[in-house]
Amino acid sequence: MSSMFGKPRTTPCATERHLHSLLPECNVAILGCRGSGKSALTVKFLTKRFISEYDPNLEDTYASEEVVDQQPVLLKVMDTADQDAPVSCERYLNWAHAYLVVYSINNRKSFDGSQQYLEILALHSKNAQHEAPVLLVGNKLDMEQYRQITKAEGASLATKYGCLFYEVSACLDFESVQHVFHEAVREVRREMERHMAVRPLFIIEEKSPLHLLPPAAVASKHGLATFNTLSTVNYKEIPSVAQAKLVTVKSSRAQSKRKAPTLTLLKGFKIF
Repeated sequence: MSSMFGKPRTTPCATERHLHSLLPECNVAILGCRGSGKSALTVKFLTKRFISEYDPNLEDTYASEEVVDQQPVLLKVMDTADQDAPVSCERYLNWAHAYLVVYSINNRKSFDGSQQYLEILALHSKNAQHEAPVLLVGNKLDMEQYRQITKAEGASLATKYGCLFYEVSACLDFESVQHVFHEAVREVRREMERHMAVRPLFIIEEKSPLHLLPPAAVASKHGLATFNTLSTVNYKEIPSVAQAKLVTVKSSRAQSKRKAPTLTLLKGFKIF
């Protein structure tokens, strides 16, 4: 029987779908040329396993319920299947909240291809309403003896495009791979917080009702005098010093057994 990452295919029940709908979502697209190890990184993160053979033409999206910094999140991962250059980029540019651009440290061609993806993402961000974080990932650190791209080159490219930089091994190290995916979630959260922090201050001008105006002002409105009055300005979001006070809120949460993260695979990966 064929399996999905070693597990039988199951259809999520209604309860699971409801729980997923309540979780905040983070969509991450994995970009890079063929042979850079995109699928290997995806499988390592989802299952802690490494596979060396897979269909390079298979593009799929997976969902994993994660806990990042004590906060649950439904992390969706799109394992793209571009060959040697970016193709039909709209499918992930209009979907992803963050991007992992992957190259192989022992393949100069994959490194050159990663620059094409970074350039496309940079152009897209200029017209986007929200900036999507980008992480540059040098994969196959276990092939150090065949390295063609130095760590300094990777760091320099990341600095040029203003993105984070990591080197990992999908073959050996699960913790470093998991850290990269979780860091993408953290960057998305930071970007959302920055966007929420920049909020305009609305100043509302409120004019006093006619019956509350002083007699001179009323006479002025009827042309009996030339007395100018000033309307009152109410700063809705700025309390006065007398009204301002510091409030400390204490909260407690009951201890509960930690639920193991669940994994939902939208489409399968066959292991031969």
